[in-house]
Amino acid sequence: MPEILLLIPPLTQLNTPYPATAYLKGFLNQQNIPSAQGDLGLDMVLKVFSKQGLKDVFNEAECSNFNISQELQSVLVNRKAYEETIDSVISFLQNNKYTLAYRIATRQYLPEGNRFNVIEDLEWFFGNNGIQDKARYLCTLYLEDLSDFIVATVGPHFGFSRYAERIARTAVSFDPIKEELEKPDNYLDQILVQCTQEYFSENIPLIVGFTVPFPGNLYGALKSSQWIKKNFPQTKIVLGGGYANTELRELKDPAVFNYVDYILLDDGEGPLLALYQHLTQPEKPVSLKRTYICQNGQVVYKNDLKTRDFNHSQLPAPNYEGLRLKDYLSVIDMPNPMHRLWSDGRWNKLTIAHGCYWKKCSFCDVSLDYISRYDPAPARSIVDRMEVLIAQTGETGFHFVDEAAPPLAMRDLAIEILRRGLQVTWWTNIRFEKTFTEDLCKLLAASGCIAVTGGLEVASDRLLNMMEKGVTIEQVARVCKGFRDTGILVHAYLMYGFPTQTEQETIDSLEIVRQLFQQNLLQSAFWHQFAMTVHSPVGINPEKYLVKRVGPEFKGFANNDLYHEDPTGTYHEKYSDGLKKALYNYMHGVGLDFPLSTFFDFKVRNTLIPSNLIFNFFKSPDFDLAEMNQYRLMWFQVKVSYYKKNNKGTDLLFVSRNSSAIINMPSPIAEFWISHANRLEITSTEHLNYGTTIVHFSELCQVNAKQILKQEWWRKIKNEFLWVIK
Repeated sequence: MPEILLLIPPLTQLNTPYPATAYLKGFLNQQNIPSAQGDLGLDMVLKVFSKQGLKDVFNEAECSNFNISQELQSVLVNRKAYEETIDSVISFLQNNKYTLAYRIATRQYLPEGNRFNVIEDLEWFFGNNGIQDKARYLCTLYLEDLSDFIVATVGPHFGFSRYAERIARTAVSFDPIKEELEKPDNYLDQILVQCTQEYFSENIPLIVGFTVPFPGNLYGALKSSQWIKKNFPQTKIVLGGGYANTELRELKDPAVFNYVDYILLDDGEGPLLALYQHLTQPEKPVSLKRTYICQNGQVVYKNDLKTRDFNHSQLPAPNYEGLRLKDYLSVIDMPNPMHRLWSDGRWNKLTIAHGCYWKKCSFCDVSLDYISRYDPAPARSIVDRMEVLIAQTGETGFHFVDEAAPPLAMRDLAIEILRRGLQVTWWTNIRFEKTFTEDLCKLLAASGCIAVTGGLEVASDRLLNMMEKGVTIEQVARVCKGFRDTGILVHAYLMYGFPTQTEQETIDSLEIVRQLFQQNLLQSAFWHQFAMTVHSPVGINPEKYLVKRVGPEFKGFANNDLYHEDPTGTYHEKYSDGLKKALYNYMHGVGLDFPLSTFFDFKVRNTLIPSNLIFNFFKSPDFDLAEMNQYRLMWFQVKVSYYKKNNKGTDLLFVSRNSSAIINMPSPIAEFWISHANRLEITSTEHLNYGTTIVHFSELCQVNAKQILKQEWWRKIKNEFLWVIK
């Protein structure tokens, strides 16, 4: 019987489970502690978005006489069509009923509401053969129409990636949350409680743990815990996750403990283990670790257990047992091929390294453990976990959810994947490090890397330097080119409104972004407005960044987002819609040649950025020979053999997985390639040094190293078959 039940409250993602409970279950299995897990968000969505669920929704809406807009009236009018199609649509989005796509794509099968007005030319996005993707996109719009109707009627808190987020955001006091929780349950709250109840139908766990990664998960967790407290008071309720780690570090208000018993901070493995031992070993009391409790009506922070946290390399693979993996929905909320990765496909979640190796960015919560404690794991351990998850889930897709995956750790991961012949697809978050050379990008792509996400932020060298980002616009462009040329998609996180940012810099940043899309260096991006947080360098020392903290007043509950005044900057809010409108168009390949002013409904400054700035960054400088000895030569499954000799030297035949070429070169050089071919293989433990090899070639040919790099035979081998990897 499971003693610990781990629950994901609504709502995070529809396509794949949020990984926190799977991480903890893997750890609890390692400690021989019986546990179970579930996703209340998925449970609730599947219960509502079913034939019977929609009947109940429509009946409730009609009985209550909600005042709904004309646009949403069409949903109610077409209720029978929705009820008849919903089960088939859900099944299709669960990757069943493959052939239904042909009917959906005709646009004669699904009822269409207001969300379908965004469609202009689906064939331009999907082509004539992209039937499955086109159908998936149409089904997503269909679900969003239903979601809009639900929000306007029976479930005002609902959203496919959040639930009652408004209530928890900047909740300096617990009073508004408590007030909402004590109201009579709305229809969707009742469904959530029913879903919670089902986990108690057979066994009553000792502990129920809720992971609350975002503000949009807090209300759902507390609404479920409210029911558990009322019906099973003997069960101890634990709350943890990203929201607690960032927002509740100064908790004073005991009111939240009417709904939960313990709140754990930072990595949950150590605190949860200590709590379990504390509850199950009363004869040998165990101290608590990073845990809030309520004693005598006061909030008390317990951190008496001084044992170290478990190293990243010590932890096992996540365990997804108990989660309904086949029931998640692959949706496409935007046709953009990069943007859809967040919502389409079932990804196993892993982490290459705990924390961030850079941890300097002034807008980031670098003072908190999840950023500040950098702890990598060896590549062999990561790939071991990948193999465990493939065997467990049957899925070969991986999303590494690092704060910023270290490039050299990514290199080692790619080499280990290729050495084992593992056939996987993966993507991760990075910094735009100069370490990401074109050859490293080739190696990553060969191992299955399909996409990266990274922070370009303000797209201004002055502001990037001020925020201590450690990159420049030129560096970002060069790195993106390496990814682009090897077929790896790039998504950029963009920011506006950083302290002292001017109107001119905002428009110039948009021009930089436009040029990056124009050169196909970015495939996707997202703007967000700068937010000062209490744990960031800007929040800790605002004077350094020429801004002033002006609230909000902390009232005992959450303390994270801060209000600030920026005397030297501009009013950034007015740029929000125009920036997002421009970006939406750029991601769809539209408007790249429009004046920037097109996207704003007020007069904006002309950009001062040259129209060819990004393109000019690619005029490559001479190779720095001083760095040659830091690199090794490598290739993957390349075969080289003699072809013929002639007066010009020797022809060698090079064959790789997707390329072949006959290359003529001096005979001594040809002998080198033949005799050292095995040492170049990725599986070789006897490496060839780049600098030594080039110097050897220059001696054989009696020329300097720079001349060797310009030889046609070298360029062909280097461009088509060889990787020079740091």
